[in-house]
Amino acid sequence: MIELEKTYLAKNIPANIKKSKWREVIDIYIPKSSDHPVLRIRKNGDSFEMTKKTPISDNDKSVQKEQTISLSEKEFEVLKKTEGRKIFKKRYYYDYNKNIAEIDIFKEGLSGLVLIDFEFKNKKEKDRFKMPEFCLVEVTQEEFIAGGMLCGKKYKDIEKNLNKLKYKKILF
Repeated sequence: MIELEKTYLAKNIPANIKKSKWREVIDIYIPKSSDHPVLRIRKNGDSFEMTKKTPISDNDKSVQKEQTISLSEKEFEVLKKTEGRKIFKKRYYYDYNKNIAEIDIFKEGLSGLVLIDFEFKNKKEKDRFKMPEFCLVEVTQEEFIAGGMLCGKKYKDIEKNLNKLKYKKILF
């Protein structure tokens, strides 16, 4: 499957977000030794999966080949024992102009970081999409913000890059 996506740093969190559905997400990126692991096992609420994402081109990280396998909870429990780097976040599914904004509010070491993803059905829809007012800047092409690069890091590890983009820590 090809995934078309744009990622933004949040300027703020929409006021009515608490009315949105949400799930706790645990991502474990493997192998732990990789600088930028692309293989992830995920617990998303009550669902479990293993995903591998790879960019189709070095020039555009908004288009990726995504391979996903559904897992049972038992399979996830076994695989999560694999040495990997973890990310904990709360993901809100926020309705925005006939799109769903996946608003990730990071927890633990990355607390203060809020990313917003939009997925698209086709390139035309992606290209026409206008950044919402609650977003600060698009970071789709920024490698430091990719899940595989964030895993195992603390906010202070990425703060210099965030400051260059004029991002202000959001605690929620």
